Amino acid sequence: MSSPYPAIALPRLIAHRGLSARAPENTLAAVRAAHEAGCQWVELDVQLLGDGTPVIWHDATLSRCSDGKGRLATLDLAAARRLDVGGWFGDAFRGERMATLNDMLELLDRLDMGVNMELKVERNRSGTELAEVVVPRLLEALPPERMVVSSFDPLALRQARAIADASLLPIGLLAESVPQKWQHPCEALEAFSIHTDWTRLTARRAGEIKAAGYRLLCYTPNDPAAFATRWAWGVDSAISDDPTLFAAIAPPPTVD
Repeated sequence: MSSPYPAIALPRLIAHRGLSARAPENTLAAVRAAHEAGCQWVELDVQLLGDGTPVIWHDATLSRCSDGKGRLATLDLAAARRLDVGGWFGDAFRGERMATLNDMLELLDRLDMGVNMELKVERNRSGTELAEVVVPRLLEALPPERMVVSSFDPLALRQARAIADASLLPIGLLAESVPQKWQHPCEALEAFSIHTDWTRLTARRAGEIKAAGYRLLCYTPNDPAAFATRWAWGVDSAISDDPTLFAAIAPPPTVD
C-alpha cells in the first residue's frame, strides 16, 4: 500500500497517558516526566467538559484520579480547575490541575514531543462533536509528523477524516481485538495505524496488518520479556505505562 502520510518517525516506545507509572496519568506532570525519562512520544486521552472545553482525561467519572466525585460531563472549566488531580497519586503531585487540550498542546510543542491523542467517547457523548472541537486544534498546534489521532468510536474517526485528509491527519483505528474483517474500515478512513491490546494480538493478524502497509501499535505492555515475541511479529510501537522498563530489561530491536 502506498502511504499518503508524511514521514512519521514513530518511536518504538510511547508513554501511556504520559509516564503514568511515575506521575498522575494524563497530566502535564506526567508528560514532563516522560520527557525527562527520554520518551519522544506520549499517548493521551481527550474528552469534553459539559461546557464544551476539551480536557485531557480518561474516565467518564472523577473519583479515580481526582478529589472530586460525579461525571466529567457535568463540569464547566472553572469547576474542573478546582479539582486536585495529583494528590491521589502521591503527595509530590498534590495541587496538580486538570489540563485543558490547549495547555497540553502548548507543552508538547515546547518539548518538541509527538502525541497519540485518543478521542475518548464515553456513553451518551458525541464522537462527532469531540472530533469537531479537538482536531482543528491539533492541526494548528502540531505538524502532522508528530501526531496520530485514534479512537474506538467510528463516528469520531469519520468526522476527523472529514476535517482533514491523510496528508495532514494520521488516523489510528483502536480495537481491543483486531476483527477478522479489519481491512475495510482502515481503507475507508485511509488509516495510518491499528492500535490493539497486545495480549489479544496474534502472529497471523499482525502479519496481515504489516503486509497491508499499516503501522501496528500495541497497548499496554509493561513486561518487556513477555512482550518480546511481538517485536518479532512486526509491532512498530509499544504504548507502555513505563517505557524505561524496556530500556533497562529488554530493549526493543532497532528499526532497519
